[in-house]
Amino acid sequence: QVQLVESGGGLVQAGDSLRLSCAASGRTSSDYAMGWFRQAPGKEREFVATIRWSGGTTYYADSVKGRFTISRDNAKNTVYLQMNSLEPEDTAVYYCAATEGYVATMRISRSDRYDYWGQGTQVTVSS
Repeated sequence: QVQLVESGGGLVQAGDSLRLSCAASGRTSSDYAMGWFRQAPGKEREFVATIRWSGGTTYYADSVKGRFTISRDNAKNTVYLQMNSLEPEDTAVYYCAATEGYVATMRISRSDRYDYWGQGTQVTVSS
């Protein structure tokens, strides 16, 4: 079983930056996607960004394009989310997630395509 452990959340001021990390254990395959979702109070969980482990193709929600960057370290089985120019609207619990195997591009932003989830880390951006 794959387990995901997140870190890096915190309280910051608007315009500041944070870097989230997610370390995976128990991963044996390479044809999968690993990324981030977030959930604010009273809202549904929404897609933020994801990356294909094989090839490194990245995908972003429109709301974070140009501000957030997802990357991976293959040797460490770790995915990162560099968040710049943070805004109060970014305040949410951020969850790391991974698919079991290949997911088509048209479905790669759907939370129900992801099989493994981290515990979540709180990101709070003050105005």
